[in-house]
Amino acid sequence: MSMPRHLASQPPFPRTRLRRLRQAGWARSLVAEHALRPADLVQPFFVLEGHGRREPVPSLPGVERLSIDLLLLQVERCARLGIPMVALFPCTPAERKTVDGREAWNPDNLLCRAIRAIKKAVPEIGVMGDVALDPYTTTGQDGIVADGVILNDETIEALVRQALCQAAAGCDVIAPSDMMDGRVGAIRKALDEAGHAQAIIMAYAAKYASAFYGPFRDAIGSASALGKADKKTYQMDPANVREALREVALDIAEGADIVMVKPGLPYLDVVARVKEAFGVPTFAYHVSGEYAMVKAAAERGWLDGARCMEECLLAFKRAGADGILTYAALEVAERLARQG
Repeated sequence: MSMPRHLASQPPFPRTRLRRLRQAGWARSLVAEHALRPADLVQPFFVLEGHGRREPVPSLPGVERLSIDLLLLQVERCARLGIPMVALFPCTPAERKTVDGREAWNPDNLLCRAIRAIKKAVPEIGVMGDVALDPYTTTGQDGIVADGVILNDETIEALVRQALCQAAAGCDVIAPSDMMDGRVGAIRKALDEAGHAQAIIMAYAAKYASAFYGPFRDAIGSASALGKADKKTYQMDPANVREALREVALDIAEGADIVMVKPGLPYLDVVARVKEAFGVPTFAYHVSGEYAMVKAAAERGWLDGARCMEECLLAFKRAGADGILTYAALEVAERLARQG
């Protein structure tokens, strides 16, 4: 393979010594190609019913489910540190779960109450709402199930109701994470017709049927409902990348403002391909399993957890991600603030 022209024109060693620019911290900073900032990060939160309640998530060290009053304190921290957006995921009580997930479009559900509370208390921060049925269904699936089949078009109708409900509560970013065909177009049309034309759609455009989601499902309480079932009929095959480009192209055509690749680190090639091919705002989700691996290894003294976490997040920037959803957003933003 031929060398790129700008590299072929470099004079050889000893005139070229690449180590010259690595000798001092100030020099490394001057020539750094990428930087990690709080403004690149989105902090996900798990919301819990009640008041003054917090529950640790054992499979996500350092992460807690929080009642709305305690959530507000953490959202205020995010705003102070320059994190521009938070993402909310509800822990729906079992008695409110149904086969069709109808609690998802209850205007007084846990997520909508959390959205309203945040927009009142911390109006300057963006709020992203997850649009999928898995926190609300007795099956743990992202869609409506009939005779063992996840129904695409019937699920879209439910997702539209859910998206409208969140937008009415004040949600800034509607984020369909379900991977049903055609849901972005249906949601965009419904939002526009209902007077929510300014609502942003962040589509989970290339979401893979990954084994890295386990701790997340523990956190929202869908793991036991899902059991041994999987989501392979609607989430993407990890073997495919060209299919991801087709998914992204369709979501953009249907009205997505931002596209997302999920998971993150095992799919950095997909992030890079998407950004190069489309040039639209591209986000990546540093998912629960990726976060938990670093935390678990750090707890055992096998890794420097702080440095490894920042290295992981910098990898997203290097691949072309404009923003990163990560459970480490707050801790990383605090370290960056201490570093000045």
